[in-house]
Amino acid sequence: MIEKKFNKGDVIFREGDDANSFFQIQEGKVEIIINYGNEDEKKLTEMGPGQFFGEMAVVESRHRSATVIAIEDNTIVTEIQQDELDAFFSEQPDKIILMMKNISGRIRELTQDYNEAAETLKDLKEGKSANQNESFFDKIKKFLSGIDTNVQSVEEAEAEHGKGLEGKVASYPAGTIIFKEGETASCMYDIHFGRVGIYSNYGTPDQKEITVLYPNKFFGEMGMIDNETRSATAVTLDDETTIETIDAEDLTELMKQNPPKVNMILMHLSNRLRNLTRDYTKVCKEIADLTA
Repeated sequence: MIEKKFNKGDVIFREGDDANSFFQIQEGKVEIIINYGNEDEKKLTEMGPGQFFGEMAVVESRHRSATVIAIEDNTIVTEIQQDELDAFFSEQPDKIILMMKNISGRIRELTQDYNEAAETLKDLKEGKSANQNESFFDKIKKFLSGIDTNVQSVEEAEAEHGKGLEGKVASYPAGTIIFKEGETASCMYDIHFGRVGIYSNYGTPDQKEITVLYPNKFFGEMGMIDNETRSATAVTLDDETTIETIDAEDLTELMKQNPPKVNMILMHLSNRLRNLTRDYTKVCKEIADLTA
């Protein structure tokens, strides 16, 4: 891990570069830009002290998806090499949750945009007048003008889960509710055996199956990271479904016992964000086509 100093306008890395490190801002600010230097250049966001950038490409072994520019003099960042990831988290386990919060914040923000766009698309397909102002449609157009519309889903890399944390793994019969929609969240879960169904409005006439999860999949992580209420209900679908419960404070011990699992949790979040970006892009294109 090394500290680097940049002045206003310095390029920290460029879109398309190989990704073998990520960064945490200590002082100053940076901005994230796609198509830097081109006519369709677009600023995505700004970041400041404490925030991470470049981590998604490292976690998923991808090329850089954007260019990062320092926007203040004396911007200081810590660069962490890919092969230092385990040591970085072992020495500073609090940074695991910090990085997860960084990704989850982007997921929640994009989820709001996606839900708004999906509802608008539904109205348009039903022949209804879209209840949106011009700024909404401008936002859609700007998003499509800057984003790579060929974003692909990324399969989560396989990691050896190994044994779970002692006292944290338990088996349940089919039909067991692991958590209910609306409950306060304090932990996440890792499926070792069996299947788990995720439902909205569980047990009511409006019950809807959102997804079915299989072994080596995580769920409930967003609530744990942000200390928010559960947005759905999780129910076991098989007898002897075996699940590991992971609290935020468990990540330190987990990092010691099974670093690949912590890396897999990060990849799970990163992959979730990429898939959401793909889905949002698809909805935006459909809206653009219908309103052209």
